[in-house]
Amino acid sequence: MTTKHILLLHGDGIGPEVVGEAKRVLEWCGTAAGMSFVFDEALIGGSAYDAVGTPYPAETLEKAKKADAILLGAVGGPKWESLEYAKRPERGLLGIRKDLDLFANLRPAMCFAALADASSLKPEIISGLDILIVRELTGDIYFGQPRGVSVENGHRVGRNTMIYADWEVTRIGRVALDLARARGKKLCSVDKANVLETTEMWREEVQKLRDAEYKDIELSHMYVDNAAMQLVRAPKQFDVMVTGNIFGDILSDCAAMLTGSLGMLPSASLGAEINGKRAALYEPVHGSAPDIAGKGVANPIATILSVSMMLRYSFGLNAQADLVDAAVANVLESGLRTGDIMQTGAKKVGTREMGDAILTALQNLAANTKVA
Repeated sequence: MTTKHILLLHGDGIGPEVVGEAKRVLEWCGTAAGMSFVFDEALIGGSAYDAVGTPYPAETLEKAKKADAILLGAVGGPKWESLEYAKRPERGLLGIRKDLDLFANLRPAMCFAALADASSLKPEIISGLDILIVRELTGDIYFGQPRGVSVENGHRVGRNTMIYADWEVTRIGRVALDLARARGKKLCSVDKANVLETTEMWREEVQKLRDAEYKDIELSHMYVDNAAMQLVRAPKQFDVMVTGNIFGDILSDCAAMLTGSLGMLPSASLGAEINGKRAALYEPVHGSAPDIAGKGVANPIATILSVSMMLRYSFGLNAQADLVDAAVANVLESGLRTGDIMQTGAKKVGTREMGDAILTALQNLAANTKVA
């Protein structure tokens, strides 16, 4: 039996609750696939700061380097907002992304049929939505130098630097083009090339790569402000989108709300493949929601769908990933809802009940297929 090591980073707020449900799904899928998942845990974010005085302990990085995949809950919360910048929970998340070189962030936005009327958009605009945003994750304005706040000529000046090298654009472009080739053979690259030279270079390098290696892919370019408008006007015009770190951060949250709730959307952050192995971190798009932490009402679906992405991208268990996706769809069709996606006539359930229902759906689906 193949053994894979998974590191659980529960994080802050509702992180421990949603990761707990996702772990149960992982355990079931491992058994069904004849694969042994061995779990370890480590601290990150505000909980790490409270325990050891840093949001990103050295032990966490060491465990992360050894893991075959990492599942993270969420980090942050008002409790730690007054800390100096270097000690805030988000520095732990940015740190692990950078240290593991997790440069490719995949954020799907899918609208389950049962939730079509939960979106702020009309059902006919959102129904059947299935887009994938590929966000470059280790460069751009979040990491560029120089940065910081200084006093110049008697005034406080804040400075951040948007910067990309051509090789960074090429490697994220190749990930996006490969994904487009496996889907609808259509890619939209998002930039602000009319005013930002960095993204003008981005546009040129993505086009150059497409012309040299991916002539079968239909490539378009769009300014980020127009892309934001188009996402809420006619989102189904897109299939795969690729963009830089800050634009991807904003657009993926915009796309998330098209589906009705941030609590529904997973993500994968992938590194380069080295000797047959690539670092990979999976996490829900939503935050730590400290206002509902510990109440057992958080929506675990985004974290469970992150498990589906882990099964697919880290372990090649596509059949089990398909089962997880189908189980979530079945449970939603049955009318069960957590508070964030509650609809008239639905039955409201908590975190554990939703996890139980998805596990039951998995078992029922497996009994009627040749997967398990």
